[in-house]
Amino acid sequence: MFTFLFNKSGCSRGKRVGNMATYLREHRHTAPKLCVSLFVFLLFVVVPITALSVGEARLVRSNTAAKEVEDYTKYYNYVQMTRLLKFMALKYSHIANLSSIGQSVQGRELWVMRITKDPNADVPGKPKCKYVGNMHGDETISRQVLVYLVDYLLTRYGEDPRITELVTSTDIYIMPSMNPDGFEVSKEGDCSGDAEGRSNARNMDLNRSFPDQFDKINVQQEDIPEVTAVIKWILEKKFVLSGNLHGGTVVASYPFDDSASHIMQGYYSRSVDDKLFKHLALTYAKNHPVMRTGEPKCPDTPDETFEDGIVNGAKWYDVPGGMQDYNYLNGNCLEITMELSCCKFPLASELKKEWDNNRESLIAYLEQVHIGVRGYVKEATNGTALPDVRIMVAGINHNLTTAQFGDYYRLLLPGTYNVSAIATGYMSMTVVGVQVVEGKATELNFTLAPLGNEPTGGITVPFTPTTTTTGPITTSDPDSTSIETSSTTSEMGTSGANESSTPQEHQPIQPQDFRHHHYNDMELFLRRYSNGFHSIAHLYSIGKSAEDRELYVMVISDNPTVHEPGEPEFKYIANMHGNEVVGRELLLNLIEYLCRNYGSDPEVTQLVNTTRIHIMPSMNPDGYEIAREGDVRGYTGRNNSNNFDLNRNFPDQFTTITEPRQPETIAVMNWLKSNPFVLSANLHGGSLVVNYPYDDDKQGRTEYSKCPDDKVFKQVARAYSQENALMHKGHPCEDLYRSEFFEDGITNGANWYNVPGGMQDWNYLNTNCFEVTIELGCVKYPKAQQLPLYWDQNRRALLQYIQQVHRGVKGMVIDIKDGTGIPNATITVEEIDHQITTNLAGDYWRLLVPGTYHLTASAQGYNSVKIYATVQEEGVELVDFRLTRVRSDPNGQAPMDPRATQDPAEEVFQSFIKDLSLGQGLEQLVQSTVTESSFRYRRYKELSEFLRGLTFNFPKITSLHSLGQSVEYRTIWALEISNKPDEPETAEPKIRLVGGIHGNAPVGTELLLEFAAFLCINYGKNPTITRLINETRIVILPSINPDGRELAREKQCTSTVGMTNTHGKDLDTDFFGNASQRLVEAQPETRAVMDLILERGFTLSVALDGGSLLATYPYDKPVQPVENEETLKYLANVYARNHPKMHLGDTGCPSNDQMGNIPDGVLRAAERQSHMGSMKDFSVDFGHCPEITVYTGCCLFPPAVQLATLWAENRKALLSMLVEVHKGVRGVVKDKSGKPIVGAMIVLNGGVRVFTAEGGYFHALLAPGNHNIEAVADGYQQQRQEVVVSSYEAASSIIIEFDMDNRIFGLPREFVVATAAASMTALVVTACIIWCVCSAKSNQQKDGFHRLRQHRDDYEDEIRLTSMGSKKSLLSNEFQDESESDEDTLYANSDKL
Repeated sequence: MFTFLFNKSGCSRGKRVGNMATYLREHRHTAPKLCVSLFVFLLFVVVPITALSVGEARLVRSNTAAKEVEDYTKYYNYVQMTRLLKFMALKYSHIANLSSIGQSVQGRELWVMRITKDPNADVPGKPKCKYVGNMHGDETISRQVLVYLVDYLLTRYGEDPRITELVTSTDIYIMPSMNPDGFEVSKEGDCSGDAEGRSNARNMDLNRSFPDQFDKINVQQEDIPEVTAVIKWILEKKFVLSGNLHGGTVVASYPFDDSASHIMQGYYSRSVDDKLFKHLALTYAKNHPVMRTGEPKCPDTPDETFEDGIVNGAKWYDVPGGMQDYNYLNGNCLEITMELSCCKFPLASELKKEWDNNRESLIAYLEQVHIGVRGYVKEATNGTALPDVRIMVAGINHNLTTAQFGDYYRLLLPGTYNVSAIATGYMSMTVVGVQVVEGKATELNFTLAPLGNEPTGGITVPFTPTTTTTGPITTSDPDSTSIETSSTTSEMGTSGANESSTPQEHQPIQPQDFRHHHYNDMELFLRRYSNGFHSIAHLYSIGKSAEDRELYVMVISDNPTVHEPGEPEFKYIANMHGNEVVGRELLLNLIEYLCRNYGSDPEVTQLVNTTRIHIMPSMNPDGYEIAREGDVRGYTGRNNSNNFDLNRNFPDQFTTITEPRQPETIAVMNWLKSNPFVLSANLHGGSLVVNYPYDDDKQGRTEYSKCPDDKVFKQVARAYSQENALMHKGHPCEDLYRSEFFEDGITNGANWYNVPGGMQDWNYLNTNCFEVTIELGCVKYPKAQQLPLYWDQNRRALLQYIQQVHRGVKGMVIDIKDGTGIPNATITVEEIDHQITTNLAGDYWRLLVPGTYHLTASAQGYNSVKIYATVQEEGVELVDFRLTRVRSDPNGQAPMDPRATQDPAEEVFQSFIKDLSLGQGLEQLVQSTVTESSFRYRRYKELSEFLRGLTFNFPKITSLHSLGQSVEYRTIWALEISNKPDEPETAEPKIRLVGGIHGNAPVGTELLLEFAAFLCINYGKNPTITRLINETRIVILPSINPDGRELAREKQCTSTVGMTNTHGKDLDTDFFGNASQRLVEAQPETRAVMDLILERGFTLSVALDGGSLLATYPYDKPVQPVENEETLKYLANVYARNHPKMHLGDTGCPSNDQMGNIPDGVLRAAERQSHMGSMKDFSVDFGHCPEITVYTGCCLFPPAVQLATLWAENRKALLSMLVEVHKGVRGVVKDKSGKPIVGAMIVLNGGVRVFTAEGGYFHALLAPGNHNIEAVADGYQQQRQEVVVSSYEAASSIIIEFDMDNRIFGLPREFVVATAAASMTALVVTACIIWCVCSAKSNQQKDGFHRLRQHRDDYEDEIRLTSMGSKKSLLSNEFQDESESDEDTLYANSDKL
């Protein structure tokens, strides 16, 4: 029943509808009027009530959607500006880096925001430019607009193509305030500078304190720390362009600022770059709506004008000791001074206008850094970059010098110039006729030969036109023209320079070193070229052979030690079969050829500058050492020293490879997984053909086995064969194999003969790399004198094949919000069933034949994007994808990005986890935390002492607890490592690391003890370890079966002695949560661990065991459905892929049945050995914590000498678990009042459940992707959210806010209220209508009755006469008041209501 309120003429407040009957009876004569009033009342009161909740919801939603907009209404003081700059640097760390170049007199930092792609590293090819503001503390507009400019560049990056290109191609430095002390004492509204603040805190004018060309500036260094810092900054960075922002009028002023005569006004002090300076000043002025008029109309100087809004500094007024002249004369940098406003410190209300006036000018001026001439200067003999080389332009007596990478940027106006490069100890070089066009810079590279016996006087060569992009030279597209003008190398003499200027006549240097290189000889050769050409060549090893020979790789590129986003990675591998040696020697020849011709041969220079080329001369150095020269068809040395064929040793898609994985194979697999290779060739011998995938098929028959990219493989195979005339004929070895024919010199592998376990197929199926196998000749080990012939036959083919890496499509997959690259995004080509993935930086390469394709980029947590692209006959098509994150709010509204509301601290931590998850983050952590260890096995007593020792030595971060005792009363220890180990911190994730469940497999115990020591020792020393411990609660149970451990014996790889506890119980079969499943009482060890698990609060658990080499995930139970299998398998994968061997999928254990071919080294536990009562199953079912079991090696109890190796193999993987525990989803559950709700159930994807802890916190690990979360708590409405989990981001915190459960009969309260109100309204209105109708009828009938009684006498006689016969009839019909009976009926019915 519901209560209604009536107006003054109606019922009193609080009457129920049922009481209306009495009221109607008492007031029935006034009913018609009441009906109208009541009806109107219901329309105005009841209907609005039913709509109230809808209106409120709409209002709340509208308010929530409101968005704050910057109103530019205040100045930022030092503290506010610092906070804002730090926040922006954290938020946009991928393109912004905040640093201080020094301090002011009063100790305020001189903040500089560096904005560029990869802002933490100096890379060649990006010119540096800067803006400096607020040099005079009371000239404040500059300070504000530069802060706005920082925000503008950062927020527009990735969205505005112009800004994105500018930030990507330019190294931008912005200093909002050079004089923060002066600003703090300045006064808003002081337009003329009458108040304090112009000078620094020592009363020194900073723009009169720089060294001057015409005058000596007498200042003390301690009085001008700001100037000292800026001078050092200018000299270190070698800026190209700069702007110094001031206030007091509106004009752009350019050098020189003073003259030798120091005439105060009117003297034009011209620099040799005067025209260029005027152009730069005009660029700023013409884009400024006030400045371009030349009439600032300042109140103090209303008649002052400047033609075109620019002026020579000295002509305006003489300024000795100015900063812009110092930049030009001493720092390679062209700087002008911009005066932005008439009022020096205008009211804050003017800020928006001033920003609008200057925004376009600021951007356009920065873009001028890309005009003129740019390039590199390198040493001719080894390609070393030459810094501090003078770059001279004939007719302009102003030189600049090259930077640390040998790069230079000479701003010039369009025209024809003669440009020279001069360096001490080198032959100078002049290029004549250099064409500079409007817009983008002309690329001009120099290669200087060292002085020796060559003629003096330098080299002069004509200029060959070229075009460049505004981006870094080192990452220019390979299909773009890249012409380099260079001098000869030292070997060629002067004549080579003339040849290099005419590419058609150029003759590259050919290798001279033709002989068979045994291992030591090859090693010296590689070291010689790596050291001699270190700027383009880098030697490294990917591992060792079975006989411990290094597997060397030489990488050749313009930046050889790092992957450059957008630059493809290519590889050649040779000598896989040790007796097939031609490839080994050809690759050594290729190394020599590339190194010696870089900088002088256009083709080689272009390849090296645009490709990262990896060359492995020998994959099987052991086999080579026993092979014999002259072997034509033999097998001696073919296999490795363990007598396994390496090209039958890779996992295969059709056949199970049972042979143990060899160290050479493992090393190559790890190498391929660690580098984003695009194209590869494996060089063999014994025939003359290019063989492409697939190498085998399901049936093992010799027939064509086509892969999805069959057309691409044919294209790249033909690219090689067509450059080898003999190969292309298709009749390779007529003397040996007369009937053998290969059309065009290529063949499908399986169509030739079946090769299971081959390397080329594994490349294609497991990486992004397309690999073919090239048979180089019919003789496997030819005589040395034949080697020059092989080089002549294959040189062009080797180069042409490398060029094929620049075919198809390439680009970036980036987050549209912040412009960061998205790693592991998938690129799919419609109708080609083969995907490739993006690299860590978000870059990708996809080889394709010419045609039009439908490409799709997709990534977990992002909306997919589809694009059509046309691949041309030559070159590569650039296709970038910009993906939008999938984010939904609790009500299913429009997607949103939670990072927009993150506080800076959370953003810092997000960046921290991302850095560790991507690239070499974990590897660098491992390398930076090497500690000396003495590995041995510890029995129970020594283990206990070791744990106590940790608590004694590191009491602030460790706490040791006893969980219980074993059967023989040994303590089950639990060591907690945290920054607050004795305080509950429910908001931090909690990880459990367990070892020794089987006493005969103690490796896990020793690894966990070492891990504990490793963490403790590095706490406070290594910032990453410190941060991980501060943010994580780590609980280590090193040995939960100490009794069994006492019985086990070292070097027993398969013994079961010690596996069980003293009662003979395998503890991993004793974890039961239901009493109905348990036949006997739990073992004391089991009960101790079960109690810990049942405390809940754990986010992840990892158990270490032995006897195999893989990671398993729940369940151990047979035929048990796995609700959260995707997540559990993902967690096991994380461990396995951070283990150098485990992820390869080869257990390498002859004693077990899982021989090889375990995908990624991860298996569901029941598939290995199913059983009931396992610890991991109990953890998942009753502890609501995912647990994986890691088997660290085949031998259960290996010799102690192997522990160091096992630790090295598992350290990175263990650290990865500390990182992984911070991912997934976390949050707080609370009610509307903000009160945390403890014990709320969080249901993940409709299955797995976790519960909130104290404070309402919860944390659950989930596989990357989209997930549904439901929150349930008694007395509250169920809440749902969709979350997106990333593989490389920390869990974003969400807040689940419960409403009270106001449902009635299971229906929403609002619906019930509205329905009831409508029903009651209808009932009341119906009752009123009936009452009104009946009342009207009753009055009419009663009126007739009274008239009848008034005339009774007139009818008495008639009545009397007729009554004798039909009185009853008369009374019944003619004189009966029927309406009264109806009215009484109405009243009677009303009383029953």
